[in-house]
Amino acid sequence: MKTNFSAGSKTLSALMVSAGILFAPATVGLAPVHAAASAVAGLPDFSDMVDKVGPAVVNIRTTERLRMRDDGPDQDEMQEFFRRFFGGQMPTPRGPQAPRGGRRAVPQEQEVQRGVGSGFIISADGYVLTNAHVVAGADEVYVTLTDKREFKAKVLGSDVSTDVALLKIDGGKLPALTMGDPGKIRVGEWVIAIGSPFNLENTVTAGIISAKSRDTGEYLPLIQSDVAVNPGNSGGPLINMRGEVIGINSQIATLSGGYNGISFAVPIDEAMRVADQLKKSGKVTRGRIGVSVGEVSREVAESLGLKGARGAEVSQVEAGGPAAKAGLKPGDIIVKFNGTEIAKSSDLPRLVGNTTPNSKATVTVWRTGSLVDLPIVVAERESDQASAPGRGGERSKPKAEGAANALGFKVSDLTAAEKKKLGVAGGVKVDATEGAAAGAGLRQGDILLQLNNSAIVDAKQFAALVAKLDPKKPSVVLVRRGDTSQFVSLRPTAR
Repeated sequence: MKTNFSAGSKTLSALMVSAGILFAPATVGLAPVHAAASAVAGLPDFSDMVDKVGPAVVNIRTTERLRMRDDGPDQDEMQEFFRRFFGGQMPTPRGPQAPRGGRRAVPQEQEVQRGVGSGFIISADGYVLTNAHVVAGADEVYVTLTDKREFKAKVLGSDVSTDVALLKIDGGKLPALTMGDPGKIRVGEWVIAIGSPFNLENTVTAGIISAKSRDTGEYLPLIQSDVAVNPGNSGGPLINMRGEVIGINSQIATLSGGYNGISFAVPIDEAMRVADQLKKSGKVTRGRIGVSVGEVSREVAESLGLKGARGAEVSQVEAGGPAAKAGLKPGDIIVKFNGTEIAKSSDLPRLVGNTTPNSKATVTVWRTGSLVDLPIVVAERESDQASAPGRGGERSKPKAEGAANALGFKVSDLTAAEKKKLGVAGGVKVDATEGAAAGAGLRQGDILLQLNNSAIVDAKQFAALVAKLDPKKPSVVLVRRGDTSQFVSLRPTAR
């Protein structure tokens, strides 16, 4: 079970006792009994549903084969060691032994238990869903049903990005669960989880949906609930009141490793999309366009004339990638992908990732005060790689003199060689900062490419743009540092 952030708490009874409140049986009147009965009359009974769906939930046990070297010490040496330090004979090893004076034949491999998790059957012919982290690194995977039948499972494939794995066991007419629609869930509705927390098989816990579409991963908006989920519940189903699976229990919010009131599940529609690809090819293929993006703040949106803090701000464009070929630039705000609105930056990688590689798409960007549609060919995403570090380079000796402008910059023109190296047509180089610019963390060597909706051509034109700024309104500058560009909000000082 993955963990994120927990604190211990006293039980309710302990707290009440410490406050001087004692518990005693009611001995006078029947009113309290009737009141208690009416208070619980509306609570749901999950027993019939658990009887129906429980047999399709499985325990998953993984093992690892430990490889041992056959170069142990001489048998006589070991016997002498045990005689001296333990006052007895060395325990007789299991299995064949070499004659006295030779070497003991040590087994080359030993299978040991690696971990325990949960899963559930999605088809009567033996396909099982679980979490990728449940089976990661396992040499063997065993699936146990509620009727105690155990199968050795084959891992057809797993996807780390969504934490989904698909297994196959040999069996027919197996109990299977029905898939629900996560798009129809409502905050506050009852759900249950079934799994093997702490290897306690077929454990049922209940709670409510506490939030939808939590951004805790790159590709998945997770379902948040207050259902008790603990280590071992990983891979088990989150089930609605109709007995349908709406998610795969995957993460908990804890500092201690145990349940602390918040758990997360992978939406089942996303999981089934992944499972379909794993079933066909054993891997998941995703699209990519070659950009790094960030959130658009309210200040940036207002300064650029964009209605609402929405979209994804392009901070970096991969050289030679699909986005670069399509004409995307750092500072562009991607507001639509193939006609779908981008409400927040995390929406973009999900939309792009679900796009078939080598297909054509349209990216709509907000650039210098207007919308621009750019056709793009989506490439196939490779394995995750760390972002390339900024190249940096030698900094030129400052050329500008005089006082800083209203934004706190002293700048100079870029040389033709610098423009060619950076791949830009204009811009200015920061030679020194003070005031607002220094307070925002900007520094010598940064490159300024845009002020609000105007591209910066040179130092003279930049000075003229700054001179016209309203000191009562914040402005944004597009700053490039290394290979990364980002809008920074600054408020000019009155001059």
